[in-house]
Amino acid sequence: MSRLVAISRRTFSALAIRNFRRFFFGQSTSLIGTWMQSVAQSWLVFTVTHSATAIGFVLALQTLPVLTLAPYGGVIADRVNKRRLLIVLQSMMGLQALVLGILAVTHKVTFWEICLLAVVLGLNNCFETPARQAFMREMVGPEHVRNAIGLNSTMVNAARAVGPAVAGLLIATVGVGVCFLINAVSFIAVVYSLTSMDSKALKPSPPAPRAKGQLREGIRYVAGEPRLWVPLVMAGIVGTLAYEFQVTLPVLAKQTFGGNAATYGFLTAAMGFGAVFGGLTTATRGRTGLRPMTLAATGFGVTMLCVAIAPTLAIAFVAMAVTGFAAITFMATGNSTLQLESAPSMRGRVMALWAVGFMGSTPIGGPAVGWIVQVAGARVGLAVGGLSCLIAAALGILAMRKLGMHNAAALNTRATAEDLDLALPVPLVPAETE
Repeated sequence: MSRLVAISRRTFSALAIRNFRRFFFGQSTSLIGTWMQSVAQSWLVFTVTHSATAIGFVLALQTLPVLTLAPYGGVIADRVNKRRLLIVLQSMMGLQALVLGILAVTHKVTFWEICLLAVVLGLNNCFETPARQAFMREMVGPEHVRNAIGLNSTMVNAARAVGPAVAGLLIATVGVGVCFLINAVSFIAVVYSLTSMDSKALKPSPPAPRAKGQLREGIRYVAGEPRLWVPLVMAGIVGTLAYEFQVTLPVLAKQTFGGNAATYGFLTAAMGFGAVFGGLTTATRGRTGLRPMTLAATGFGVTMLCVAIAPTLAIAFVAMAVTGFAAITFMATGNSTLQLESAPSMRGRVMALWAVGFMGSTPIGGPAVGWIVQVAGARVGLAVGGLSCLIAAALGILAMRKLGMHNAAALNTRATAEDLDLALPVPLVPAETE
């Protein structure tokens, strides 16, 4: 029994920190709405245009600002108070959802309006994502950052399990616009969690002074560190072709299996259900470095190929759950690796490049996968994503061999003071109490 209690406390150790606990539960509420909007937007586009290519085009517009401006978002994140920046940006995301919801419920929404609002959301994301990623460490400190990222990944995917399923049912019963309105309201929770934090308990990184060439400085820093650029390249490959589920799953649900919006929602929810277990596993026993990332990429690719060949909807649900486990393991491992390996003054810029790899690659991958799905079907689109994961895994194996065993080991565990802290047993006494 005592061992079970110890494991439980280790799994949820970051929640002992009051600020992170507030953020965690505020984000939990908001992310359910975010996943509802994600499903609703893809379904709305497919309903208006009857085109998988159009879904990919909208996703490309939404993520194009991340590709072009996220590195500058990282520079800003390194310069300013991240909590205050997040309050402003989260509020703007709620306003975007409100406008889209009003247009949808009044049945006046057009394709170009969806495109415009997707660009607005993308502009917001290119600054919000690196700031939020870098802020994680400020809330919990280096000794809990790996656990916090694992729990955050669990939260995101628990919301993925709930939000899409609810969205599918709401779309089928009361209409797509309600999903956007609920998402708009949900942002109140995360904004409140940020405004009510104890600022004295935060551990902010020293702000980078305003200077010319800071973006180039960040890129040069990453280029000179194999433990950073190899995971980032792997993330770019996987993010471009594998994470385009908003393009492939609506078509898989409707055309391959003859389903409806609820089918699409439950396919996405199945992936989220599996990802919850992946996130908890990462939070409890997760490792960082190139070797774990390579193993996770391999598992991700194999499971996506299983979804691509699933003969029945029931088997597809099971395969999507396993895919979710592998996907979040890859994402959380890569995120933790970069957070722990990057210098504090560079962390915002490094995490901005991480955002480019996952979200910013969609302007390329979204339309490409959409075209593949339009021409060859959803199964082929999923298979292409699976193969991209295996290519990323092959790159990881090649990098470990080229760098030699000494450097490969350095990529897995770096002997710094922070890593020594992480190697210590997690104390059974909460780090912070109410």
